[in-house]
Amino acid sequence: MSFMGFFPFRAADLAIDLGTANTVVFLKGHGIVLAEPSVVTLETVNGIRRVRAVGDDAKLMLGKTPDNVETIRPLRHGVIADLEIAEEMIKHFIAKAKANAGVRLRGSPEIVLCVPSGSTVVERRAIRDAATNAGARKVWLIDEPMAAAIGADLPVTRPIGSMVVDIGGGSTEVGVLSVGGLAVTLSLRVGGDQMDDAIGAYVRRTHNLVIGEATAERIKFEIGAATLSGEPRIAKIRGRDVVRGVPTEKQIGEDEIVDALSETVGQIVEAVRSALEMTAPEIAADIIEGGIVMTGGGSLLGGLDTILSESTGLPVVRADDPLNCVAKGAGRALEDLEYRGVLHTV
Repeated sequence: MSFMGFFPFRAADLAIDLGTANTVVFLKGHGIVLAEPSVVTLETVNGIRRVRAVGDDAKLMLGKTPDNVETIRPLRHGVIADLEIAEEMIKHFIAKAKANAGVRLRGSPEIVLCVPSGSTVVERRAIRDAATNAGARKVWLIDEPMAAAIGADLPVTRPIGSMVVDIGGGSTEVGVLSVGGLAVTLSLRVGGDQMDDAIGAYVRRTHNLVIGEATAERIKFEIGAATLSGEPRIAKIRGRDVVRGVPTEKQIGEDEIVDALSETVGQIVEAVRSALEMTAPEIAADIIEGGIVMTGGGSLLGGLDTILSESTGLPVVRADDPLNCVAKGAGRALEDLEYRGVLHTV
């Protein structure tokens, strides 16, 4: 047995993609150990508010709680909207990540947190403070486009230009990278949540039906698309009839969802085009060869790669495991000294 074998407890460092829709945790030496919704359910009893559920359990309650129970998302557009609740959520996810890894850990971990490239100093300090209060020994920050690019195996430390588009729940990050830095970056506060809102508004406007957030998200997953797939796809939607006020079930087609999402998709395409216009000629030449890499949950929207390719004239590919790319990239920056230069503090 090695000398370290006598010490079964040890601190373990973490990389956390603290997203608006989902939080993904990377544990050093173990990889991805947790991926759950960034949702917290709070219960008020005798005037005292306490956490009732976090993550998967909390999301099941979304839109279905009584008056003394509320389900909230402590992050908006990738930044913290409720510091106190965000701290509780981070504590819960850290504890669960350790349990999922099946190892006994002690001490305060070093944590790498992903932040939108367009976040302000105040927003970055709020994220740092939340992690520190949750028990972190040291907090590093990494810009989401950089983390996404590392997770997608792009040559970010070499003198080769590359482009990544990370479409998350609350924001879209467009980054042009070269020699370990961001040559161009655009942060657009539009993502999967705005797609859900657009679907909900469209259904109400055209079908006189009020649907919940979870239903809008389900429709997006089932038949959501940026352009028609060529196959007639329909989904059933259940909600409250605006006129009669009673529960009703209707059908909606893929063509309607394409129409509903057209404005949001257009904003993402315009952001990519704007970033390309600001890109230096030599880096642009590299992007012509390497193309654009998409990451994040929003990249799974059917036909989005086709729309982007047609609009820019460049090849567009979806990264392997796009949902976990940012967390994996942050984890690699934590583990590999080659990428330590991309980490920073506030």
